[in-house]
Amino acid sequence: MERTFSGFTKLEEEGGISSYRLDANGLEVLLAPGGETPVATFMITYKVGSKDELLGETGATHFLEHMMFKGTDRYSKKSGTTIFNALQSKGARVNATTWNDRTNYYEMLPSEHLSLAIDIEADRMRNLALDPTEVSSEKTVILNEFDRGENEPVRKLYHAVWTAAYVAHPYHHPTIGWRKDIETVTPESLRSFYDRYYWPNNATISVIGGFDSVHTMELILEKFGSIPSRDIPSKRFDGLEPKQLGERQITVEMAGGMPTLIMGYKIPDAHHEDLPALHLLGMILSNGKSSRMSRSLVDKGLATMQSAGASAFRDPGLFTLMAMSADAEKLRLVQSEIEGELDVLKQVLVSVTEINRALKKLRAHTLYARDGSFSLASQLNEAIASGDWKLYTRFLDRAEKVTAEKIQEVAVRYFNNRQRTVGFYFPS
Repeated sequence: MERTFSGFTKLEEEGGISSYRLDANGLEVLLAPGGETPVATFMITYKVGSKDELLGETGATHFLEHMMFKGTDRYSKKSGTTIFNALQSKGARVNATTWNDRTNYYEMLPSEHLSLAIDIEADRMRNLALDPTEVSSEKTVILNEFDRGENEPVRKLYHAVWTAAYVAHPYHHPTIGWRKDIETVTPESLRSFYDRYYWPNNATISVIGGFDSVHTMELILEKFGSIPSRDIPSKRFDGLEPKQLGERQITVEMAGGMPTLIMGYKIPDAHHEDLPALHLLGMILSNGKSSRMSRSLVDKGLATMQSAGASAFRDPGLFTLMAMSADAEKLRLVQSEIEGELDVLKQVLVSVTEINRALKKLRAHTLYARDGSFSLASQLNEAIASGDWKLYTRFLDRAEKVTAEKIQEVAVRYFNNRQRTVGFYFPS
């Protein structure tokens, strides 16, 4: 019998996950009950990330993530019960993350205390204090975090490649924001951003693990049902990024680290039919000692490490290939070797053995990532951010339909030198 809950409309069910809409305000709820262990993960994903920031307010998403833990009138230093203390005293694992397309907050805790997590998330959805003293204090923390990132060569190069690859689309901005915008943020500007995006109809709740579905939905209805919905700013970036007409190169020089190469090729968004083939292609190139880039770079002593993979964002992203070398003089040779591997992919079909090996690893990785309520919630979170939670449930099925011909097709289509950005890092 199909499970229904008062106050909710059931939308669909797939892969052991059921989705509902809270009738009062449009809040989406995903339920994945399972397992006998009385531990559950409660995660709320807001469909707002660094791509939603306007010029002059970059870093607002990340800054607001920090401030959400400073709490409300009910949960704060002033009240004597901070969010961290309240949850951790019940044995909860608590944190949040910000990325291009989303911000998520989560608690993994004994199911008997699930009501506390629901109460806290409902409270801070609309009642965030944003005390000026706390904003000023946290600004110092975030600027220190920014400076640490500026001193990490690979992170610096990664940001430089994305900044060069995207000149108009907001994927151009680092998630942490630009330093000047962090320095000038105010409680009022954060309130403005909060009031634009932190509403129930711009959020998805995921509840996973050993919990009572009926009681949980009653609590969600009780705590979130009275919060009104609001029109969310509609931002479409279709056609915003001008067509790239030639290769872009960027060089970063600073102290420390190892010489590094990153090559980024423009690819479509997570929904596109070509993404599964690009994921498998990345595994064939770089996953494990038998992968093509490992044999051509690491085994030959040209690189100490290598990686390749496709982004899976809501908007078109990059397929990136990275290699580190102990010798800066070898970076150009490393680039040439990688280009040679890409040319082979365009000209010769990959073997069935390579596809099966990649699929086997992909299945193992996917199943491992679904082991435990928090791991499953984390994977589901990224699918929600990409625009459809079913990208998670259908990931393996889509991958298993990929053929050698499809891999060759996407290699030819996307590994176009005029559509790439190449970044070099040289220790100075």
